[in-house]
Order: sequence, then structure tokens, then C-alpha cells
Amino acid sequence: MVDLDVDEWTQTEYLTNKRVLEERGVKVLLIDTILNPILGTQTVTYSPPLLRAEPEGSVFVFYCDTGKSSKERLKEFRSKFPNHVCISLRGGRGYWRKNLIL
Repeated sequence: MVDLDVDEWTQTEYLTNKRVLEERGVKVLLIDTILNPILGTQTVTYSPPLLRAEPEGSVFVFYCDTGKSSKERLKEFRSKFPNHVCISLRGGRGYWRKNLIL
């Protein structure tokens, strides 16, 4: 069971939940808020007009360098995207392990 009523996902939770949700037809996007993509995974640059066009119920996982700013901005993200699920990536880009495979 995927818990969407949380503020943060670890990288492991993100990878696991992304697979489960996408099998159910739910789109999950890793959102780059710092213009610094994570190598080895697909990211989307933060752009509110483009993100609003994503299917209702899509999951947006926001990241920054450390995870602190993206978590602090969750209230802002949730107000901008009320039809989507907004979560922060714990530890941000700095804790991303490029060789982690599930």
C-alpha cells in the first residue's frame, strides 16, 4: 500500500512507490526545483503552467539540494497544485544514490 498522505519519501520509497503507482496508471514525476537534474533518473524542471497540465491525481515529488527547502515549500506547492499529490524527496539531490536499484 502506497501512503500518499505524507510529506516526504526517501529515495527507496520514491522508486518503490513510483513503480507501484505507475502500474496503477498514476503518473509520478520527480520535480527539479534547483535547475540541477539528478543524473541517472528522469526529472522534470519546475514549471507551474506545465505541471498544472499533468493528469489530475499525478504525484509530484519535489527536490532541492538537501530536501529542506522543498519540504518547507510543500504548503506552497500544495496550494498551487490542489489536484495533484505533492511530496518532498528526503535528503534531496545530495542524498540521491545513483547506483541504488530495487
